Amino acid sequence: MNYQSQMYQTAAPSAEIRQEVLKNTYMLLALSLLPTAIGALLGINFSFMFLRTSPIMGSLLLMAGLYFMMFMVEKNKNSFAGIVWMMLFTFMMGLLLGPLLQFALRVPNGGSLILLAALLTSAVFFVMSAIAFVVKKEMTFLTNFLAVGGVVLFIAIIASIFLRTPVFHLMICGAFVIFSSLMILWQLNQIVRGGETNYISATLTLYVSLYNLFTSLLQIILAFSGSDRR
Repeated sequence: MNYQSQMYQTAAPSAEIRQEVLKNTYMLLALSLLPTAIGALLGINFSFMFLRTSPIMGSLLLMAGLYFMMFMVEKNKNSFAGIVWMMLFTFMMGLLLGPLLQFALRVPNGGSLILLAALLTSAVFFVMSAIAFVVKKEMTFLTNFLAVGGVVLFIAIIASIFLRTPVFHLMICGAFVIFSSLMILWQLNQIVRGGETNYISATLTLYVSLYNLFTSLLQIILAFSGSDRR
């Protein structure tokens, strides 16, 4: 996903600019949940047979498509086209929630487990936001950790496509919970400090982190409830 580190400018933007970026980021992030919800509703009723008949090739093609859309968001982050690509990307991400939500809704109290994952995701976002506002200094150690962690997780994701073992997949989910939480903290800290001045780029990072956090938490909750989808 979008885990590129950003250099902190020596002359930080004014407080007004930082507040504007933060406000626009929150607004676009909230707006992105709408196409996600629409995509998820459609995904629940989608068969996804292409993933079942050819899981490896299908997964690789999906990853390529998602990375292309993220590239287009970043390429057009200074224009309205960036918002359009963001909406298309979030719709697709919502659609891809289909298989996980289908499985969750088939288990006992599946709806409650989905709600629990959503509440935990919201709680993590709230806590990371609070920390980002309190700790306003540069988090160099976190930048380096996320840069290395992003590469490791990417390699692990590719490996999981071929290995497809439940234990390894659960370990990746746990790593994503930690990584995504820290990524939220890092991105919000960048906005607060003035290191990030583009709200579309910031929203993309936060959205991907929240999405990975929610799906990872849901899969862990399902596994510990005795309903391992793998």
